[in-house]
Order: sequence, then C-alpha cells, then structure tokens
Amino acid sequence: MTEPSPNPRFRFLFLAIGFFCFGLGVLGAFLPLLPTTPFLLVSLWAFSRSSRRFHHWLYTHPRFGPRLQAWNEHGVVPVKVKASALTAMAVSLSLMAFVARVKWPVLAAAAALMLVGATYILSRPSRPPR
Repeated sequence: MTEPSPNPRFRFLFLAIGFFCFGLGVLGAFLPLLPTTPFLLVSLWAFSRSSRRFHHWLYTHPRFGPRLQAWNEHGVVPVKVKASALTAMAVSLSLMAFVARVKWPVLAAAAALMLVGATYILSRPSRPPR
C-alpha cells in the first residue's frame, strides 16, 4: 500500500473515487454486463491513496477481498471472470455490428482494442501458483 496523500483535498478526491468505484463494483456483482473487479481494483488503489482503514477493509472484505488479493499477489484472473469478460466483448462487438451498424473503420478499431484486452486477460493465470 502506498502512503495516503498528505494533502486533504487529494485525500478527499481519492476517497470519493474509491467509494464511487466501489459502488460501481457492487452494481457489477448484480448486473451481467457491468464488470466488478476492475472497479474494485480502482477503488482499492484510490483507498490506498486516501485511507488505510478503507484500504484494509476492502482488501480483507470477505466477498471481494480474496479476488483482490489474488490479483495483487499473483495477477490472477479467474476463469469465470475471463469468460464473462470475453462474452461481454463478443456481445458488444456484435451489437455494434448488427444493431448499431457502426461504420467498418470504427468496428475494426473496436475489435482491435478488444483483441488487445482479450489477449491480456487470457495471458493472466487463472489461479495462484501452489
């Protein structure tokens, strides 16, 4: 964990970012296309810059803590998370192509960015080493 910012304005800003992203992460636990882990990672980072207490609370949270710890210590992305991320990318690209009918250069750019994201996600281990 980094040291919280000594500037009260920055601490307040990071605290606000932390709670906002935590709220989005909790929503993502219930809404199928909204991710959970990325928002919780940003929240954990923001709390590390603003409050040791909230950082510790989130890092040791019974529901969210183990996934955050696995990422922090080993860069783990569980298989279930990989599958949902890849599915969301495929659905998004399909909606862009067939429903929104975006122009092909935009579709190609989106597909290229999604390919980069998918490659990174697939390159991460699915469970911590034993």
